[in-house]
Amino acid sequence: MRCVIARFPFDLTKGGVLESMKGIKPEPVTGESVIVGRRHYPVKQIGQVITRQDPRDFSSAEVLRAMARLGFTCRTLAEPAPAPARVESPLQRASALLGSPLSV
Repeated sequence: MRCVIARFPFDLTKGGVLESMKGIKPEPVTGESVIVGRRHYPVKQIGQVITRQDPRDFSSAEVLRAMARLGFTCRTLAEPAPAPARVESPLQRASALLGSPLSV
């Protein structure tokens, strides 16, 4: 598959990526990652290995797009879970609306 990463064209194959990452120890994953084999690699580490470029030269979105098109499982940053809704009793809700000291 032909893709462009950091304005340079690359012909990537799933087997080629697997071969390139063989023997590479994964760095700690703190954000977006790609599963290659049974290991989770940070996106920037994979991009650095397959393109031989400095990670500052390309975006993680470019690498994620290419890896997803090759059939690898990609994980993006998880959205923070919304704060749980505060459960109030009807008495507390009415007290809060009236401004009495019962409101917490």
